[in-house]
Amino acid sequence: MALRCAESIRNAVPDVNFFTKPFKHVVIDDFFDISLAKQCLESFPDSSSPEWERTHDVDIEIKQRSKWQSEFDIPDGIVAAIRILNSAIFLEAMSDLFDIKKLVPDPYFSGGGLNVTLHDGLLDVHVDGNYHDATGLNRRINAILYLNPNWEKSWGGEFGIYDNKGEQCMKKIPPLFNRLVIFDTHDFSFHGLPDPINFPVNEPRRSIILYYYTKEERPA
Repeated sequence: MALRCAESIRNAVPDVNFFTKPFKHVVIDDFFDISLAKQCLESFPDSSSPEWERTHDVDIEIKQRSKWQSEFDIPDGIVAAIRILNSAIFLEAMSDLFDIKKLVPDPYFSGGGLNVTLHDGLLDVHVDGNYHDATGLNRRINAILYLNPNWEKSWGGEFGIYDNKGEQCMKKIPPLFNRLVIFDTHDFSFHGLPDPINFPVNEPRRSIILYYYTKEERPA
């Protein structure tokens, strides 16, 4: 399965599912085999679980994220997906598509892992920090796998891609089940979820988010 996943990245078609403006990003639907995608969804912790780290700043961020510190914290039903996303073959495919050499994953999962956004949750438009405290490496790529099988447009929650000033939304990507979004993260890759979502109270917006780094700094 890892080979098929990597090939879906390598075979991305310009202006069909791979885009360079306003910054490089790729959108791959039906990314995992359906059995693995369903397994990830079924293994997702309940939003009321005490294992979530919760942030509630009404002007910046209202969401929950996992508190993984290593692979051993990952739920059994999700670990296979993480291993694929952090595998050498997958890293090489991203490296080739985005022309960023020597990508490495984050074994510490600093900020990465599972994300949940409940009804009225949001994430303001922003660019990501570049420095990894534990390693001194520089963040270069973000990958997001969405796990929302019943999503409807009226729920909102699309991933917003903005211009290089973070002022105008250039594209909204629906958070569909088993859809993978990868994007180049740098000082002008503004993105976010600024409008409070309208997901049902009993059905949160779910995603897996992973970050990738290089020793080389981001381009100026």
